[in-house]
Amino acid sequence: MTTPIKMYDYHVWANQTMLNYLKELPPDTYKQEVQSVFPSISKAMAHIYMVDTLWIEVLCGKSLTEAFPLSNQVKEAAESASIEELQAMFDDLSKKYQAFFSQEPDIERKVILDNPYTRKRVTSLAEMLMQVVNHGTYHRGNVSAMLRQLGHASTMTEYALFWYQDDAEEC
Repeated sequence: MTTPIKMYDYHVWANQTMLNYLKELPPDTYKQEVQSVFPSISKAMAHIYMVDTLWIEVLCGKSLTEAFPLSNQVKEAAESASIEELQAMFDDLSKKYQAFFSQEPDIERKVILDNPYTRKRVTSLAEMLMQVVNHGTYHRGNVSAMLRQLGHASTMTEYALFWYQDDAEEC
């Protein structure tokens, strides 16, 4: 059975896979301006990082209203970071998620999510974690399209490929 935590592991793998691939491309590609959803690949990857930062704060008990300013504080640093620096930032952030997982006895625990842009909603920590994964998948898709627009192939970060990264089961 796939758990939300396993899906988060996929999210970490997919981000690292994309960043590793970006390091193989000409150096200017990462920050090159493009007419797309984001003005550059670096800003798209920084956005994933910023939103991941927001959600760990919420998972750890902050309200969305409290978490928005905290995540915005990392925006500039993430946008100006090199690929290697952003990779290190993602690594540190994944350690915060892992610490949360090790301390949270019930990932299905329900909480009230008070979104200032919509309304209050009862949701589980697992659902929030799936939002992190889904958000990252969506924007890595944007990055793939941006890469093609810039004349480069992308790299596969599909969940099915993740299965084979540490899968020792055989038929």
